[in-house]
Amino acid sequence: MDNLVEYAVAGPMARLTLNSPHNRNALSTTLVSQLHQGLRDAAADPVVRVVVLGHTGGTFCAGADLGEAGAGNPFDLAAARANEMTALLRAIVSSPLPVIAAVDGHVRAGGFGLVGACDIAVAGPRSTFALTEARIGVAPSIISLTLLPKLSPRAAARYYLTGQTFDAAAAAQVGLVTIAADDVEAAVAELVADIGRGSPQGLAASKALTTAAVLEGFDRHAQRLTEESARLFVSDEAREGMLAFLQKRPPRWAPPAATDDADRN
Repeated sequence: MDNLVEYAVAGPMARLTLNSPHNRNALSTTLVSQLHQGLRDAAADPVVRVVVLGHTGGTFCAGADLGEAGAGNPFDLAAARANEMTALLRAIVSSPLPVIAAVDGHVRAGGFGLVGACDIAVAGPRSTFALTEARIGVAPSIISLTLLPKLSPRAAARYYLTGQTFDAAAAAQVGLVTIAADDVEAAVAELVADIGRGSPQGLAASKALTTAAVLEGFDRHAQRLTEESARLFVSDEAREGMLAFLQKRPPRWAPPAATDDADRN
């Protein structure tokens, strides 16, 4: 099996590094499984106090691996992938260890869910964020489970509906990330040093206070949003949107190109 998630322990930190740059660290079944294992390994290590989720390449995570093949009913396949994503986000939120996202690259689709699930997120100057799901006929359904508790309502409406790209400073302003840093590694090292002073019991209990409401909402809405994600993914509009994206053309619902006055006369 390919090693798509690197695992390393240094002092009180377990570092999980998304290492699938060929597909922009897409959330394939293998990568998701290895992330789960890394979280379990970290939680079982008595030395580890904090998990850092980082990445190789210029993209933190681009979301689902659309290139993964599968045989069977399209809706069932989409639902299975959606359930994988839901379970991964819950595993991060419910981990007894604090989890820090160390981001210095592009964040799209499911990558937002990972950032939202982490307790602390640090983003660097090469980070960009865009929720472009509506442009291809789907919606940020599952990732809303971890995004909406963090984003301000106005920011959620703006970026869900417009698909606008924003940077680390804007992400910090609206609550998506904790720190917009010029030096991500230095900022993460400072956080790790502070968290490393905590006891396992104290850290787990303190984290639980901050995630209780998130988990309550998560468990209330997870099944509905997982089903919605699969239904949208296999819809005619989503097929057209994804095909248009791959073919680098406007989808059929895009407005016609603007025509100037000379063309009208």
